[in-house]
Amino acid sequence: MDVKGIAALVTGGGSGLGAATAEALAAAGARVAVMDLKREAAEAVAARIGGVAAAGDVADEAAVEAALDAAAALGPLRLAVSCAGIAPAARVAGRQGPHPLGLFEQVVRVNLTGTFNLLRLASARMAALEPMPGGERGLIVNTASIAAYEGQIGQCAYAASKAGVVGLTLPAARELARFGIRVMTIAPGLIETPMLAGLAPEAREALGRLPLFPNRLGQPAEVAALVLAIAANPLLNGETIRLDGALRLTPS
Repeated sequence: MDVKGIAALVTGGGSGLGAATAEALAAAGARVAVMDLKREAAEAVAARIGGVAAAGDVADEAAVEAALDAAAALGPLRLAVSCAGIAPAARVAGRQGPHPLGLFEQVVRVNLTGTFNLLRLASARMAALEPMPGGERGLIVNTASIAAYEGQIGQCAYAASKAGVVGLTLPAARELARFGIRVMTIAPGLIETPMLAGLAPEAREALGRLPLFPNRLGQPAEVAALVLAIAANPLLNGETIRLDGALRLTPS
């Protein structure tokens, strides 16, 4: 898929992976709608890239429909990228008692239900478009995590939500293949995002030594580059790609 001239929606686009992805798509010629729970963050990125902003909860149908409307007003909606996510830590049974059920439900709602909400609503719109050369109508790119495979202590909610994203990738790709819509997922390792920015410098330095090569934290721009590579290669479909420098997480 040539992204030049198409419309794209990026959720979680106000910071981190989402902002980097929105910037890379715009630089490649796409017209980008930036959705974020924080309106000011979405507007700042949209202004920087010449896109449009939308605010709302990714698990809310009306909010995502409105964001898709904003994207579709820019051109044919061919690409949707889910980058919105949260990662609060809590132990299953800790000193404060059992894991709060509400927290588990919140993480699943944002990370898994929010991802599926965009996938179902965006793909329904893409299915109605005229196919491009080669028969492709659109592409959905989800964001999981290597925690889907090696969740650490305190990550039960996060790991379960991201494993759900990995799990829906292939069946969704199989179902949407008849429309010429691809579904792919990226599972990043340790990426230098706002989620890690709050850590002490020594903690961030220790994390940066974990990937085998390159022996450093990943950069949001590298995740964005993979989104563009997926778009460019029509044979990539129904798969989750680890982007982690050969890192395998230990229990803690």
